[in-house]
Amino acid sequence: MIRKEVFVKEQGVDMALELDGELGPTHYVLYYKGKPAATARTSFEQAGWHIQRVATLKSYRKLGLAKRLLSKIEEDARQSKVAYLTLGAQDSAQGFYTKLGYQVVGAGFLDAGIAHHRMDKSLQIKEN
Repeated sequence: MIRKEVFVKEQGVDMALELDGELGPTHYVLYYKGKPAATARTSFEQAGWHIQRVATLKSYRKLGLAKRLLSKIEEDARQSKVAYLTLGAQDSAQGFYTKLGYQVVGAGFLDAGIAHHRMDKSLQIKEN
């Protein structure tokens, strides 16, 4: 529901690209006042988690919900001893992810016709 509203209706992404054809992703949904407001999914890759399809319904934006959702994902990843998080950030959201500690890695790419950059965040604990 959230992904359809944000990606298909608002951004014009083909609905076929929003169907989860793979088994195994973990889906997160953040509720606000009892209603679903934000979502993301994660899948395991190598020693990290790939975060995808982060979306917040328009009426719930600017409330810090995506930040809370990503904090929960990071908390779960740390508990699972995951080394890093990676995601494909829409260029318009790079500043948001940078504030959360993600760094741009490599050249840009198009996903569903929208400019993105890969961004990573290391979760490894540095020992003295």
